[in-house]
Amino acid sequence: MLSMTKTAYVGVYETWADWEIGHLLVELRTGRFTGEQWNIVTVAESAEPVTTMGGLRVVPDMVLADVEPENGDLLVLAGSALWDEAQGEAFTKVAQRFLEAGKPVAAICGATAGLARAGLLDDRKHTSAVKEYLLATGYQGGDNYVDERAVIDGDLITAGPDSPVQFARATLERLGLASDEKLDAYEAVFHRADPSAYPALVG
Repeated sequence: MLSMTKTAYVGVYETWADWEIGHLLVELRTGRFTGEQWNIVTVAESAEPVTTMGGLRVVPDMVLADVEPENGDLLVLAGSALWDEAQGEAFTKVAQRFLEAGKPVAAICGATAGLARAGLLDDRKHTSAVKEYLLATGYQGGDNYVDERAVIDGDLITAGPDSPVQFARATLERLGLASDEKLDAYEAVFHRADPSAYPALVG
């Protein structure tokens, strides 16, 4: 039965923004509202530990070179200073392979700039912090920018840094892990602090 558990690969690199993907990882790993638990596998360019923006030291489970899209079900990329230094190409290459294989990629904050720089947003609807942030990368996808908290286009999920709950919601929606009603309740509880939505969330 364990072999049927789905896997989310999570890119880890120096100063990755741990809070941006925290909501999503908790829901995938615990399955507390979806009823489906996922494997969370951290991947980095080397086996050396990395330190998150919040100061947590993470020892990667795998190196990027060993990641094959057919062995995973999702790639998650968080923001980091490295994206704004025009780095992270090794991760965007893996993202491209995931998208080409029909596997979802979820990118938030600076990771959207990395995907923009790699040309992966040119023909897909997407969002980020603000449109100007992505235009500064020189990408050709400005016409596909959508001013929303989170955007799903096929296998691509994007969000800005102020929308970790919407990012989680959109990714869970793309993965088919919860009904619209449950997703509405999830956002109501964790974004708007609305206790009246809790019964629908756990129901």
